[in-house]
Amino acid sequence: MKVLVTGIGLVSALGGSLEDSWKNLIAGKSGIRLHQPFPEIKPLPLGLIAQQPSELAMLTQMVVTSALQDAGLVPPLADCAVVIGSSRSYQASWEMLARQMYKDTKNLPVSNFGNWLDILPHINAIATARQIGATGMVLAPMAACATGIWSIAQAALLIQTGQCQQAIAGAVEAPITPLTLAGFQQMGALAKTGAYPFDLQREGLVLGEGAAVFVLESAELAKQRQAKVYGEILGFGLTNDAYHSNSPEPEGKSAIAAIKQCLERSCLSPADIDYIHAHGTATQLNDQMESMVIQRLFPQGVAVSSTKGSTGHTLGASGALGVAFSLMALKHQILPPCVGLQQPEFDLEIVTAARLSKIRQVLCLSFGFGGQNVAIALAKSP
Repeated sequence: MKVLVTGIGLVSALGGSLEDSWKNLIAGKSGIRLHQPFPEIKPLPLGLIAQQPSELAMLTQMVVTSALQDAGLVPPLADCAVVIGSSRSYQASWEMLARQMYKDTKNLPVSNFGNWLDILPHINAIATARQIGATGMVLAPMAACATGIWSIAQAALLIQTGQCQQAIAGAVEAPITPLTLAGFQQMGALAKTGAYPFDLQREGLVLGEGAAVFVLESAELAKQRQAKVYGEILGFGLTNDAYHSNSPEPEGKSAIAAIKQCLERSCLSPADIDYIHAHGTATQLNDQMESMVIQRLFPQGVAVSSTKGSTGHTLGASGALGVAFSLMALKHQILPPCVGLQQPEFDLEIVTAARLSKIRQVLCLSFGFGGQNVAIALAKSP
């Protein structure tokens, strides 16, 4: 059963909507700025949507509303499945609660804990179900930086297997918290000036906020509704390295397996792919491993770019943002640039400036901590 994308909602450091983010991306702009949201942590380049860190619930409500409007749908949608993931979920709320606890443990009133059930990791997906009046299945995937694509893949599988005809799927991330920043700093993974994917002088990742959700429908329902179509989800691959908590397996065996699995399920060969939206975190290990995998599997000349130099690394939402930008590339037949790249280290056909190109099939990749590897293939709408 064909699965089509009929609506997209997106917010990022590049813009408050899909159109604004796309326009700024193809203009080669970046939403990364120097910020100091917490006095105890020195200023860092961050991809903030506003001047201060955003709230998860607000971002979710915003992009879900946008996606439904884009798809021409009006709640309640009782039979719509919900698959909304997040890597950090309500971590910011838990950190605030912990600070209150340790500030004054003796005199802390019990009433301060009254809302803790509303910030459990899966409640964001439940809140989406409430927002759209969905009474069917609700899934809340959490797979580190692979969460976004994993969520879309799970929703597509529900439609392909006939468990539903319609789903809203994607990922939301508001990860700018003291603990997250301190953790990445401790690892030595944070950049000092900006994000430069695949660059010889890359410094590390830049954390960003963002969200992207999609309305997925069976081809039959989309035709019945006469819905506009962004593209088709052809197939996906999901594997795990079983190797290390935060380093990719050096030879990329499981990453290669995920891509091969995706291509096989999509009935595609590597030569059929016109554009690869890479994970491209601008860290030493990821960019090296990912470049090796692309070089090993794909013919010389396939266009490659990462959009994290524009949005920052939105962790669990990054793959969902990548899918949205890939669908816009298909719609407009424009290859998005790898913003921040000055001097490429790897022998790849990296897109340095947006350009028109014939794009029929694209591949979007994400690689998460714990060795989570995901790939999803998309095609131009028929």
